[in-house]
Amino acid sequence: MTWTSVFIPYERWRLLLGIVLIFGIVIWYLVNYKRAIARNTYVYPVQHELSEANTGTLNLLTYNIAGLPQVISSAKTPRAESIRAIGHKIDQFDLVNVQEDFHYNVDLYQYNQHPFRTDTKGKVPFGDGLNTLSKYPIMELRRIAWQQCSGTDCLTPKGFAYMRVQLAKDASVDLYNIHATAHVSNAAVQARRHNMEQLAAYINTHSEGNALIVMGDFNAHYAFVGDNLHDFKHSTGTVDPWVDFFLEGKVPEPYADFMIPHKLELTTDIESIDKILYRNGKNLKLIPKSYAIEDDLFSTDSGQHLSDHLAVSLRLDWEYISDTSMPSKQ
Repeated sequence: MTWTSVFIPYERWRLLLGIVLIFGIVIWYLVNYKRAIARNTYVYPVQHELSEANTGTLNLLTYNIAGLPQVISSAKTPRAESIRAIGHKIDQFDLVNVQEDFHYNVDLYQYNQHPFRTDTKGKVPFGDGLNTLSKYPIMELRRIAWQQCSGTDCLTPKGFAYMRVQLAKDASVDLYNIHATAHVSNAAVQARRHNMEQLAAYINTHSEGNALIVMGDFNAHYAFVGDNLHDFKHSTGTVDPWVDFFLEGKVPEPYADFMIPHKLELTTDIESIDKILYRNGKNLKLIPKSYAIEDDLFSTDSGQHLSDHLAVSLRLDWEYISDTSMPSKQ
């Protein structure tokens, strides 16, 4: 046997390396896909004592943190550093929904002190970017992908997450985290309309009679003629505290010349696509107290925003009403 007899031509090396590479990519995809699917539904074990409180206060926050990789992110500040800062700053809120938490979840959780945090579903293309951080036990989690999407939104399993959050021994609230389809092309608008119909149907099936909070990136406006937020509010019975606090309860009507405002130039006088809605339940009453655009809190010392969105907060009181305390029907 000579060296020339065992020599493998260059073309065969390329073929073998290509096969090995493709095989490795397939294995990597299947492993991560399996992990992502396993995180769609989870029931958290109760390992703590719950208080017997009948009243309390909740400080809520929703924030799209722009967690796509640095090279494709539209946020101006360094992503890892900014998201570590976000993780620390949100400690003062009781319930926090974040969107686009894709590639920097470790940074978000690194210095955060919330005792209850959802396990990330993963990075692009496996994760939905939705996570919740809470000072109250998260008893159940379900992740549901949209049935319709459009364009680049189809590259990840975007959708909504449902959670049951236990506020006290007898008091719980259904919490939804949402990231709807973006953009204003005909295909995107139709997909987003279907998103809201899908979410409304899920709420009406799984949260019937329950108090609930829906907060996240709706990518929709009341005033945009293509969106169906009015229908969503009507079908779910949800209330928008921004409308009540700043518009005297009058929901903006759609009009043809509506111009979408820049996400980083919002004030309480301008409708945001990042929304917090709520609804009372048969045993839990929610009373909104204050609403804010958290501009200064989530900025650097030099005034740069930590994301390409502005965070929205809501403080509300809750009151548990037991069946025995409710007036009987005559």
